Amino acid sequence: MDDAQGPDAAHDHPHERFGPADAARHSTAEGARATWVSLGALGATAAIQLVIVTISGSVALLADTIHNVTDALTAVPLLIAFRLARRPPSRRYSYGYHRAEDLAGVVIVALIAASAVLAGVEGVRRLVEPRAVDHVGWVLVAGIVGFAGNEAVAAYRIRVGRRIGSAALIADGYHARTDGLTSLGVVVAAIGTLADLERVDTVIGLLIAAVIVWTLVEAGRSVLHRILDGTDEQTIALIEEVSASVVGVEHVSGARARWTGHQLRTELNIDVDPAISVERGHDIAERVRAALLRRVPRLADATVHVDPHEHSSHR
Repeated sequence: MDDAQGPDAAHDHPHERFGPADAARHSTAEGARATWVSLGALGATAAIQLVIVTISGSVALLADTIHNVTDALTAVPLLIAFRLARRPPSRRYSYGYHRAEDLAGVVIVALIAASAVLAGVEGVRRLVEPRAVDHVGWVLVAGIVGFAGNEAVAAYRIRVGRRIGSAALIADGYHARTDGLTSLGVVVAAIGTLADLERVDTVIGLLIAAVIVWTLVEAGRSVLHRILDGTDEQTIALIEEVSASVVGVEHVSGARARWTGHQLRTELNIDVDPAISVERGHDIAERVRAALLRRVPRLADATVHVDPHEHSSHR
């Protein structure tokens, strides 16, 4: 699920059109807009399903509605994070507030965990105390509405998340996609109820709770990867390749990269001819930095250290 990280995940380079600072503001605004749209769509979907849960008593639909409400609520920490990211760096927070997005990812994982527990508890309770499902036709409609709404939101979130490099938004998108699949489970439960299959609605509700747990594990892995400053080997390889291709660079070493929210930052060492001037070495470093910002997706900044090349150390 860590699709936001690879260099081939997206080929949009906003900094080419806006400059690094403006590109960061642009991508943050785009992420906030996607979150608002998702909140509206999922809120409407959950509201429709909640009404039908009230009149039908379907456990499967209740579990799906809980999942959808949770998914809508995950928009709140994301919106707060995107708003904080717009603040300029200060002496106390010299790198800005972009890591708030990673914290939002932790909150999203916690909300998914809560929804799994709630859906599971309700499913077990109905298994012990069975209850007939009323208005099965409406339950069927609610399942179809849930699938359509969630799949539309999932595709939108994942697309925008990949474009701006937001692991939290991508995780939220996969959460919505899983919600869509669980909504199909509601459709199956409704059809089974119409066919007089005993307790099929409750069993489907428990299966939906299990799917929520699977989503929890996947989302948790993605968010944890970011919190631990994880990237991927392809990104580091691209940074080294781009740097080494600049005329005047004789060797590249110590390449590192980390995410701050949906922005990538890198630091590396380049070796140059020890006979050239300091000014010439600085010029090469600036050209390396410009090449990296141009060719590495979602790279917001690069720190390039210049060292004299000692040929014997690289034999």
